[in-house]
Amino acid sequence: MTAANTSLTHPLRSQRLNQITHEPHSRLDNRVKEHDPFASRERFARFVAAQYLFQYDLERLYADDDLGRLIPGLSGRCRLEQTRLDLADLQQPLPVGDESVRFRSMGVGETLAWLFVSEGSKLGAAFLLKRMPALGLSDSFGARHLGEPEGGRAQGWKSFVAVLDAVELDAEQERLAEAAAIAAFERFTVHLERCFAD
Repeated sequence: MTAANTSLTHPLRSQRLNQITHEPHSRLDNRVKEHDPFASRERFARFVAAQYLFQYDLERLYADDDLGRLIPGLSGRCRLEQTRLDLADLQQPLPVGDESVRFRSMGVGETLAWLFVSEGSKLGAAFLLKRMPALGLSDSFGARHLGEPEGGRAQGWKSFVAVLDAVELDAEQERLAEAAAIAAFERFTVHLERCFAD
């Protein structure tokens, strides 16, 4: 699906990205359910390890100075440290990230698309957090990365989407952004399968 096609249905970039990532997002959700990460602390730790690897991939994007001027507090949105602490609480070692894949720089559209997937997951995290008491975990122990972001989930998402929708991109940049959003879901799926492989 091209940017030209999706723009006819959804004038806002955020809505277009939601539309084109529906299928990979659904596939990922199904894989998460199949791995049943909330059945035990051990299984949840594997889910946290996948989250750690994904945030590891994105750490430098969150630290990007140029993007930080567009999105106030961008560096504080990264959840790498929270996942690191969660794994320590769960007495699990840090998985080794792939330095060759770890992002250093890319176009603003692609960067925003990857962050779109990461930031969007914070909305769903509110529902996952409700399942943590059954495992003896909380947003201060073992499930920090699911906690409420500073300023609130809704406001944080709204402020991010406002930037995402306002940035001007040409047709090629739009195409790259759409491809990047799909790639982000696929990348997390790779991490998930790796962490549940044993």
